[in-house]
Amino acid sequence: MQTEQSDILKLTNVNKSFPGVKALCNMCMTVKKGEVHALVGENGAGKSTLMKILSGAYIKDSGTIEFCGHEVEITSPKQAERLGISIIYQELNLMKKLSVAENVFLGRYPRKNGFIDWKQMNKDAKELFDTFDIKMDVTAMVRSLSLAQQQLVEIIKAVSINSQVVIMDEPTSSLTASETETLFRIIQTLKDRHIAVIFITHRLDEIFRICDRLTVLRDGCFVGTKAVHEVTKSELISMMIGRELTQQFPPRKVTLGEVSLEVCNLSDGYRVKDVSFSARRGEVLGFAGLVGAGRTETMRLIFGADPKTSGVVRINGTEVNIRNPRQAVRQKIGFVTENRKEEGLFLSLPIKVNIAMVAYKKILTRSFFNFKKERQVAEQYVNDLHIVTPSVDQIAMLLSGGNQQKVVLAKWLLPDSEIVIFDEPTRGIDVGAKLEIYTIINNLAAAGKTIIVVSSEMEEVLGISDRIIVMREGRVVGELAKDQFSQQAVTELAIGGV
Repeated sequence: MQTEQSDILKLTNVNKSFPGVKALCNMCMTVKKGEVHALVGENGAGKSTLMKILSGAYIKDSGTIEFCGHEVEITSPKQAERLGISIIYQELNLMKKLSVAENVFLGRYPRKNGFIDWKQMNKDAKELFDTFDIKMDVTAMVRSLSLAQQQLVEIIKAVSINSQVVIMDEPTSSLTASETETLFRIIQTLKDRHIAVIFITHRLDEIFRICDRLTVLRDGCFVGTKAVHEVTKSELISMMIGRELTQQFPPRKVTLGEVSLEVCNLSDGYRVKDVSFSARRGEVLGFAGLVGAGRTETMRLIFGADPKTSGVVRINGTEVNIRNPRQAVRQKIGFVTENRKEEGLFLSLPIKVNIAMVAYKKILTRSFFNFKKERQVAEQYVNDLHIVTPSVDQIAMLLSGGNQQKVVLAKWLLPDSEIVIFDEPTRGIDVGAKLEIYTIINNLAAAGKTIIVVSSEMEEVLGISDRIIVMREGRVVGELAKDQFSQQAVTELAIGGV
């Protein structure tokens, strides 16, 4: 329980608009010193806009922001930093070719006699990591670190500028369970130092585990602030989506067809070792396992994104040799990638271009690109998949995460993919959009498509799959039929030695 604390940050009637979109409307929020305050809402609710206003990336249109009891105007990231507000984005903002210490003190290198004092910088960086009981080689290049280690560098960088408010955007989305525990320990240390943390996550269990209070946004508007212990999970979902979510995983009638995909002894000589499995038409085949188990790497081999060293892939009983994604597309395989921002979309291009890019030949008329047809096709998918956007001319980067994911899906539906691989299909997506994605997956399976879902969320892989393949250390270690599903069964296979 939190003791009574003074406010460090207060927003009153903050507004922000973009052309055709009211992103924030009279937003109010108060953050206290030393608390972990969850900011909750569906994709498109205004969370990112609010955080960018606080970090100086956007400038508010109206309203007031008070920091440490004084009204302030945050007009740039540097000014936010000087005030003591730092943000750790989901897509980490580090210089990969610089060392850990250089990243921590970027733009603030200690100097001696006019030159950078490398010895002092490394010493100061090590002391910061030691303070949080984090073992880190501060001279290592950031590009050599794991994603979890890079995130720790971002946190220490934020602390090094004497931040009083640290904003964390989906900080656990790519972390293992043990790495998440390390992050929570660091957050507790920040609380003990009276540093406030604004915590953005779609994983509701984390809110109840680590947060003290929460503020809910919906459609850019303030819904309410509550102490975490005063609200239930179902009540929180109701606040977020404006209705009761009665069914997390929509039911469907399973009708299995013939085997459409066979994978035999597939290897890449490193991360994937002798993987074999089959999948049927109308089936949702789930892949479970710990981070690093080789699930994504297996899918990339099937899709031709990475080279295999051995193994056979058969589609509808015929052996195929897929050496690149273009050949996979010709075999009617689609791959809804985990990293939609870097691999799934051209963020700076419109929705209509992103949807048409894989199957552009279907947009041709007498060998000429038909722009009218491109628009019609894109508008059809926007309607069918309920993509929320002012128009198909909207730039992809301006969409919410859930709507971006639907655009990626549309891109793979246009070429009539018969086998669709979903890699972490709901990563960074809110509960309402998750239900829509699950419904789309069900509808595709009902239409006779073969669906493969790779997911690190236990509840998801159990809820959406007809059968589950479990991988560990690059190998298939078990297969579970629907009547064998349980969290314990999946966990025992995934960790081994139980």
